[in-house]
Amino acid sequence: MSIEHISFESRDDDHIVDPTVSCSACDAVCCRLTVVVMPEDTVPRHLVERTAQGLDVMAHDEDGWCVAVDHTRMCCSIYDQRPDICRKFAMGSAYCRAERKAYGHRNDREIPITVIQHGGT
Repeated sequence: MSIEHISFESRDDDHIVDPTVSCSACDAVCCRLTVVVMPEDTVPRHLVERTAQGLDVMAHDEDGWCVAVDHTRMCCSIYDQRPDICRKFAMGSAYCRAERKAYGHRNDREIPITVIQHGGT
């Protein structure tokens, strides 16, 4: 796990929000990131797990989603108690756009094609 996926990165252009970016047209990339839970956060403890490095983080389900995601309504089930880092993650911000782009590249895998030529005909 790399550091950029553990903490919120402030970027020079984070104040610029792209109005064309919408959560409804996204794979909820932010709900798949590692979210560190700080001592002052009021997240229900049963939703938190401790990493091998000793960090308290939001737990993920077997599909990689934050366990606080309500899959029926596609929203945070603990919105009023969500970690401070989630509150800082602004839709369409530079960080949001960068994570969406990185996520897209992780899924851009080419399928190798092997051409087999047959002799004759």
